[in-house]
Amino acid sequence: MLKNIFGRPWLSAPVLLHRKSHQLYSLILLFLIFSFNAFAQQSKNDWLLFDKSYPAELIKTSENELTISNGLVQRSFYLAPNLVCYDFKNLMNGEQLLRSVLPEAEVTIDGKKYAVGGKLELPEKGYFLKEWLKDLEKGENNFQYQSYKVSEITPHFPTKIAYWTGKPLPAKGIKISFTYAHPELTGLTLEIHYEVFDNLPLISKYLTMETQGNNSYQIDQVKHELLAVVEEESAVVGATEKMKKQHQLYVENNFAFNNSMQAELSNQASHWKMDSSYTSQVNYNYETPAILEIYPEKGIGISLEPGDSFESIRSYELVLDSYDRERNGLARKKMYRTIAPWVLQNPIFMHLVSKNDEQVKTAIEQCVATGYEALILSFGSHINMEDDSPENIARWKSLADYAHERGIKIGGYSLFSSRSINAETDVISPITGKPGGAFFGNAPCLASEWGLDYLQKLKSFYSETGFDIFENDGPYPGDVCASTSHPGHHGLEDSQWVQINLQKGLYQWMNREGIYINAPDWYFLDGSHKIALGYREVNFSLSREQQKILNRQNIYDATWEKTPSMGWGFVPLTVYQGGGADAVLEPLSEHLTDYKQLMMQYYGAGVQACYRGPRLYDTEETKQVVIDVIDWYKEYRDILNADIVRLRRADGRDWDGWMHMDPKGKEKGLAMLFNPTSEPIKKSINVPLYYSGLAQTAKIQIEDGAAKSYQLNRDYSVDIQIEIPAGGYTWFVVE
Repeated sequence: MLKNIFGRPWLSAPVLLHRKSHQLYSLILLFLIFSFNAFAQQSKNDWLLFDKSYPAELIKTSENELTISNGLVQRSFYLAPNLVCYDFKNLMNGEQLLRSVLPEAEVTIDGKKYAVGGKLELPEKGYFLKEWLKDLEKGENNFQYQSYKVSEITPHFPTKIAYWTGKPLPAKGIKISFTYAHPELTGLTLEIHYEVFDNLPLISKYLTMETQGNNSYQIDQVKHELLAVVEEESAVVGATEKMKKQHQLYVENNFAFNNSMQAELSNQASHWKMDSSYTSQVNYNYETPAILEIYPEKGIGISLEPGDSFESIRSYELVLDSYDRERNGLARKKMYRTIAPWVLQNPIFMHLVSKNDEQVKTAIEQCVATGYEALILSFGSHINMEDDSPENIARWKSLADYAHERGIKIGGYSLFSSRSINAETDVISPITGKPGGAFFGNAPCLASEWGLDYLQKLKSFYSETGFDIFENDGPYPGDVCASTSHPGHHGLEDSQWVQINLQKGLYQWMNREGIYINAPDWYFLDGSHKIALGYREVNFSLSREQQKILNRQNIYDATWEKTPSMGWGFVPLTVYQGGGADAVLEPLSEHLTDYKQLMMQYYGAGVQACYRGPRLYDTEETKQVVIDVIDWYKEYRDILNADIVRLRRADGRDWDGWMHMDPKGKEKGLAMLFNPTSEPIKKSINVPLYYSGLAQTAKIQIEDGAAKSYQLNRDYSVDIQIEIPAGGYTWFVVE
């Protein structure tokens, strides 16, 4: 008997069909079967579900042309008489990203600007015809292309994975390096490097320079990427800075900061500009954001001495195949899993507020008893990592040994910014010529004598004590410094570049040593591991009922583009920035329901929260609750650290929740559902399962109940009946 796509019989045997009706019915059946199979095949070919291989390759299309591609994205280059990139294509939809040709880079050396690559004067810049390449010129004042070499992608700095980690996607692919020289700049070699990644529509780009011989050069500015991007605005009027600056191309770089906890706002090096020479654009005032340039706005300002080398900002250009925020967020998270796998480490930690060593030992014992893996001495604790006296080092080494003997990692907090050291040390305002004007009012300069000593003291402390985790409040490299007496930088012009590279050096050293880094700014691409989800700190002075809903909003909003492991939350066990008794959880035994739900919300999101207080439990009953939650988290740890797809944002009016999905996992999905109302919720909800990788059926188990099989709808969703207790939560697993 024929069955339909839901497994039900089309017709019972006794039914007699007219021949024409039967033929029509058969055609409909075949069409439905074909459509369903085609739809199912679509997910198997989706690069975002990791099923199909897209290896990077170099294609030599002719003696004078080559292309780097991986089947998802490509860039093509014309080599002579001087190199240009004339093609940047989204192979997923066939769209071209470039409307015109610009130099490969632009550098300012000893006060003079030099273009890198060929020169092409075009009367029309709204589109490009390949035949125009015949007019390509060398550009007499340009850096001249010499040769290229191809190699494998290698890590940018060594990193040691020392903690539980999610599923990294090792960065594999090819790197092509184009070498340039300039006749006026003897002994200076410039290289532009492209990296094309396997299985990702991602290309990275950066520039290096190296001096040989006796000449030194002042590197004032480096623009390592210039793109004449296609116009998608079609806005007849509108200022450049007010128009949308992202379309098919998402760009991130490792010059990111501003304390926003968000990538786009942290991006300090991507500059979208108008192009007045693009005279056929729709905008009457030529203000369309039609050119993307990547460079540090305040410049480089360093001297490149003989034998020195320089590396620019690294940009990562992710080509998108959709305007859907969820899908594009998943694409970005897959990018992080590939280019910054260290961020997937996600230890279970407590945030201890301590006054003495005995409290540290007690907290370590509680971590052991409940299954926690790490302890961080929070701000306000009695640790001082800047004290390099033998007595202080011996004291904290003893406590680190005590933790390690019990299988617990240990770390501490260090405040850098928002404090003043002295007039000789603090950043100097270029406006007033005096200390002040930093991101948080006052801050020391990392390149001052005190700042350089601070870096060395931290390295010594971690090397000698064996501490495992570093929580760094600052530095914030937006803080420029006009001092000319600090030993680490010359003056205002190089102060930002020098400070951020000193900070990167510390974080990369820590990565090599296996030290985990919490830092409240977007330093992921240079070695930090975790940042705040993004929250208003004073909200933790609100009632527990308010905090539960607001925390779920924070989780929902912050995981659009972050993996669960990239963000931390906050649970004030004791008073934090004020608030009454209804804001805190101590005594823990008196607020077990709220304590457990707050843990389930965060662990159910795969997010580690800072459980800040003197202890994890106060009674045996409290201890058992903590153990139960941690055991549950560890049982489902793989799927709980998979990326999140949103179901419904918390609004206090109805159920809310999210769902982890992993098409390669044992569990394909795990959903957390919450009820903020005072009445039980019982209803049918639609659950999207496309990103689970399942195509036809799904087994769903609600909590510890029996698994039930569901046939997927044509849009890869299922409709399930849920029950959520008043003010409570439930969860289910998909296999």
